[in-house]
Amino acid sequence: METLDLPRVLLLSVGKFDPSATVAEHLEEPILDIEPQREAARHKTRKTLAAEALAGTGVHASRAVHANLTAPALVAEALRRHEGRLAWDGALMVETGVHTGRSVQDKFVVDEPSVTHDVWWGKINQKLAPEKFTVLKGRVQAYLQGQDLFVQDLYAGADPAFRVRVRLVTTGAWQALFARNMFIRPPEEELDGFEPDYVILHAPLFHADPATDGVRSGTAIALSFAQRCIVIAGSEYAGEIKKSIFTVMNWILPDRGVLPMHCSANVGEAGDVALFFGLSGTGKTTLSSDPHRKLIGDDEHGWGDCGVFNFEGGCYAKVIDLSAQHEPEIWAASHRFGTVLENVVGDRHGKLDLTDKSLTENTRSCYPVEYIPNVQLSGRGGQPRNVVMLTCDAYGVMPPISRLSPAQAMYHFLSGYTAKVAGTEKGLGGSPEATFSTCFGAPFLPRRPEVYGKMLEALIQRHGADCWLVNTGWSGGQYGVGKRMSIRHTRALVHAALDGTLARGSFRKDPFFGLAIPDHVAEVPAEVLDPRQSWVDKSAYDRTARELLGSFERNFRPFEAGVGEEIRAVALRAAA
Repeated sequence: METLDLPRVLLLSVGKFDPSATVAEHLEEPILDIEPQREAARHKTRKTLAAEALAGTGVHASRAVHANLTAPALVAEALRRHEGRLAWDGALMVETGVHTGRSVQDKFVVDEPSVTHDVWWGKINQKLAPEKFTVLKGRVQAYLQGQDLFVQDLYAGADPAFRVRVRLVTTGAWQALFARNMFIRPPEEELDGFEPDYVILHAPLFHADPATDGVRSGTAIALSFAQRCIVIAGSEYAGEIKKSIFTVMNWILPDRGVLPMHCSANVGEAGDVALFFGLSGTGKTTLSSDPHRKLIGDDEHGWGDCGVFNFEGGCYAKVIDLSAQHEPEIWAASHRFGTVLENVVGDRHGKLDLTDKSLTENTRSCYPVEYIPNVQLSGRGGQPRNVVMLTCDAYGVMPPISRLSPAQAMYHFLSGYTAKVAGTEKGLGGSPEATFSTCFGAPFLPRRPEVYGKMLEALIQRHGADCWLVNTGWSGGQYGVGKRMSIRHTRALVHAALDGTLARGSFRKDPFFGLAIPDHVAEVPAEVLDPRQSWVDKSAYDRTARELLGSFERNFRPFEAGVGEEIRAVALRAAA
C-alpha cells in the first residue's frame, strides 16, 4: 500500500498511532470508535457510546463515529482521509468543489402548521411539504448510517439564557473542524448528557433527487423549525452549516425579546460597544478586528435588555487579497494551525497566494475567535453606543460616511442597499451586483423584515445609539471605472465616529441622498468625503446617482405601508 504523507505527531493527536503498526493496519480499525473518551465513558461499550453520540439524530451507526474530536485530531483525520492538505504554516487547506458559496436557490423551510403563518415565504424561504422533508430526511439518515461519521456538540449563543445546543453529524472531518471553530465549544464537563436543541444532518456528498425529495436540484438546505432539524445535502461549502444555525437564531430569538443581527461587534476600553451591520464582503470582519478595540464577534449577534452577545465562537473571514499590513490580525489568524482555509490556493509546498482567484473570489478563513489577540472572550458586551451600517456601493455615488437620524437608520436598515460581492453566492460572476438585502441579511431571515426593523428601532431609541452609514465600496466612479475605497480611509472614518470626534464636528447635507456628510475628518482627503468631487465626469455622477435613487424608491415600495410617517418622510425618491 502507498504510504500516507501524514506526520506521526498528528496520528498521535488522534490517539490511535502504534509505532509498530503499518499504515494499512491503522486503516483497518474497528468500525465503531468514539473518541476522545471522557472518564465517565471509559466503561461503556463502543456501541453504547455511538448511540449516545447520535442520540436525537435518527441515525444509527454502522461504521466509525468520531465524537467531539479536538482540532488536532480533526486535522489528522482530514489529512488521513485526503480531505485537504496543510499550508506551510499549519492551516488546513480544503476545496469545496462546485459550490464555493451559499446556494440560495436551494434553501427550503418546511411548511408546518405551527410556523406557516409567521414565516416570510418567498424566494428566500421556499416552502417544502412536510411529507417531502420526511422523505429527504430519511434518505439522508440512511446514507449517513453507511458512512464514517463526525459528531460535534456545540453551542450557539454566548449568553447562557439564550443559548441553543447544536449537534452536527457530518461525513467530513474538515467540516466538523469548521463547525468546532465557528461555534462555541462547551467545557468537557458539559458534554456528558448533552441534549441538542437542533440537529444538523450534513451530507455534503449526498445528492438529493428533485422528483423524490421535492427540491430544486441535487443540493438542498432544508430547515424544519417544528422538528428542530436541518438537512444539508449536496454542498461541501461549510458556510451552509454556519448560516443555517443563524437562520434558527433569527427564528427563535424575536419571541424572546432579543434582536438577532447580521453584524460584527467590538468594544472600546470605556465599554462602548459598536455594531457593524453588513453583508458578506462589506467589511464586517475587517473593521471589527481593530487593535484598539476588543472583538466581540465578526458576524452574528443578539441585542436585548442585557446588551449584546455573540452567537459564535469563531470567525469566517473573506481573505481574497488579504494584507498583513492592512489586516494584521486576520492575516495572522489565517496562518495558524487549526484554521480552515476554504478554496485558498497555495503552491506545492503550501505557501499561500491570497491573491489567487482561480477557484473563487470567495476564499475564506475559519478560525476560533481566540486567534484574534484583542478579543472579548466572554462574547458579550453592554448596550451599543454606535450602530454602523456598511454598504458596498458598486455605483460609487454614496458618501464614505454619513450620520443617520433614527428615521434614516430605520430606512437604510430596511432597504439594506449593498452589492453582492463576487463568489459569496453560487451564480455570481466576477463583478459586484447592486442589490437590496433588507436588514442587511435577507437570505437568513425566516420572519418578515418588519419584525426585526421594529425591534431595532425600539432598541436604538431606548439606548440612544448614534447611527452611521459607511460605504466600503467604490469611489471616483462605478465598478470598473473608480477604485475600491481605501481601507486606511475607512478605518480613519470609523475611528472618528466611534471615539466621538465625528459627532462633535460639522456636517452638510448631501443633495441627492439627504445624508449628513462631515465637513472634515483627519487623515481623509476632502474629495473622498464628497463622492461627487471624486468623479472626473460630474454629469456622469449626477446620472448615476439618480439611477440609484430610482432603485431605492422601487425597492422600498413594499415596506412603505408598514412603517411610520417619519420613515416615509426620509425615504429616497428619484425626483429628489
